[in-house]
Amino acid sequence: MSVGMLPVEHFRLKHVLQAVCGLEAVVLRSFGPEGGQVLFTRDTGQAMLSRSGTRILTALRLEHPLARMVVECVWKHSTVTGDGSKTFILLLASLLRMIHTMACKEPNVSHTYNSREAAKAATARCLADELLAFALEEMDDLIAIGVVPYGFCDLWEDFTAETQSPAHTNNHGVQKLLASFFHTRLGQIHCDYISNLACQLLRHLKFKKDQPFLALQFVNDNFPALHTPVSGFPISCSRLIEGQVIHRDFAMPCARTDQQPVKAVVFTGYLQPQLFSAGDVLEVGCGNHMIAENSRKEKSIVEFSAWSERSLECVIANLQSLGVSVLLSAVKQSAAVMALAAQAEMCVVECISEDELSLFAQLSGTTPVSDCWIIETVNVATLTFCRPILLGVHRYVHVAFHDLEERVMVRPSSLVVCGPGEGQTDQYACAFQDAIRMLLTTCKPVGMTEATISKGTLQSQRSISLHTDDRSNKIVYNSFQQRVLVPSCVIPAGGTFEFLLNHALLHHGRSSSVSDSTNIPAVSQLLANVLLSVPQQIYSHSPQHFLQIQSRVMSFIPNNSHAFNLLYKQEHNISLIQDHVTSEFPLKDGKLSMHCCRKADMSSKIFMSDLGLESVSCKYELLLAVLQCVTSLLRVDTVLCTHTALHTQSRRLTNISWEGTEDEAED
Repeated sequence: MSVGMLPVEHFRLKHVLQAVCGLEAVVLRSFGPEGGQVLFTRDTGQAMLSRSGTRILTALRLEHPLARMVVECVWKHSTVTGDGSKTFILLLASLLRMIHTMACKEPNVSHTYNSREAAKAATARCLADELLAFALEEMDDLIAIGVVPYGFCDLWEDFTAETQSPAHTNNHGVQKLLASFFHTRLGQIHCDYISNLACQLLRHLKFKKDQPFLALQFVNDNFPALHTPVSGFPISCSRLIEGQVIHRDFAMPCARTDQQPVKAVVFTGYLQPQLFSAGDVLEVGCGNHMIAENSRKEKSIVEFSAWSERSLECVIANLQSLGVSVLLSAVKQSAAVMALAAQAEMCVVECISEDELSLFAQLSGTTPVSDCWIIETVNVATLTFCRPILLGVHRYVHVAFHDLEERVMVRPSSLVVCGPGEGQTDQYACAFQDAIRMLLTTCKPVGMTEATISKGTLQSQRSISLHTDDRSNKIVYNSFQQRVLVPSCVIPAGGTFEFLLNHALLHHGRSSSVSDSTNIPAVSQLLANVLLSVPQQIYSHSPQHFLQIQSRVMSFIPNNSHAFNLLYKQEHNISLIQDHVTSEFPLKDGKLSMHCCRKADMSSKIFMSDLGLESVSCKYELLLAVLQCVTSLLRVDTVLCTHTALHTQSRRLTNISWEGTEDEAED
């Protein structure tokens, strides 16, 4: 069928809105702290139970190309930040509804457009472009001035301390941030256990100069090799194992691996020279002239085989002289290699993945062997042990590294992720990696311009951060300029970010004027209204609670109060001094409290830790991604309806194990 014969669907703004609203109806079932899980079933009886927005959206069998386009945008965003899939759809739907309303109010019929629909589409595109341009130009400054001063930026302070009081390990901002993340992803039942396990993993990182970004990047890049999924066990069996777990069994075990130290070498190719490579063809012919030729070739093959065996013996002898007792190979070795390794009492592990060998090389500080004739001490890794380990029904190879602290920034620990079925285990593992991605995004500071810094100095007196040092009990004052430049800023969840940015946008819109290129007041008003859709949905079960939270947040800004801050103390009481006023607030059950001291009301409390924490940087990236998606959607002019198979990216369900149990259902 030629392109001209394909059914053509012209762009309609309402079609985009309908497609996104359909996706919104799906994710709203699992949105917010009161959201449940979504159960998907197949005709075969397989089922999947999940709260993950990305997993839910990619599991849908979508026919409309615009819907698939939206899911693709969500998937790309969550791949980078690990967070915000459901909020992405919610903001996108709210934004499209408001754009549609504004486009319908405009004078749509003019000499430029021949129909009302074309005029509405053009107006919508113009609004989307203005929103994106405004966000790219102004949003980071607005967040830096209107949101960041009210957050907590010392997220990683004392996180890696050797001694932690068991009663107060949950007071750390990182733990609260992770607990909030896992609550929205996996539900309330297991979020505390998983967040504590994730914190244990993070404590094995060594942060150089208080910069956790490189260490988190290391874990994210090597996560497939750093975790082991184990099905058939409850998630409470998940744990950390010292060293690296290589997901292969010994092809040739021996009893010497428990001796210390153990020396190992990584091979990327064959130890024995190969006569034929993959794809080579051996020709066998008949006739007198071919008999002589075959006889010559047979003699050559025999000579080559003898030479390759002698070469292999030399390689094994060289390894013995270096004290090597473990051979790690990326390929399957020949029977001759296995026989000689057995005689030399060497262990052999074959067909190890590239990711695992790369991680082994990084942790051991060695170089894999590519040429068997050149094996030096730089190729030899020193291990504390190398032994088998049984995880579930599989037996793997477990290694630990010698003198690791001198080489790398981590103490490697393999994360064993357990679940009742393959589907749940895979979800838990994906949630762990997404949590690392979320922390990576959190570590990135919100960008600032020189103009923002100069504007911030005017408000430094009202934006003082107060926290006490556990050792000296002295009040430490950080200026506004210092705080906004510090990354890892988090803020209480439950709509705090949206309320604060809503206020900043409205204030910015009132103080701006309409120019020839942009209509900043209208754009600010539109974006401010869109942001409120998130807390409105969070508190949809109690509209009165929405108003209470909003009024509490607003009571701390702009002119009648000071910026609030998160305070972490291990004592039962903390003292906060501001404007020469002192007040004490008890910490209930060792939980984190957030307070703001004002002369008018010294006992005011804006939130308790039950709301959790969320990342300011993740929220910023989410807003930009939503606005970019809207711009892309509204630039579509025509849809060609074909009958070809769906795009492979919209069928990522093939990589998802459809298996569920009732154990994951929430109370």
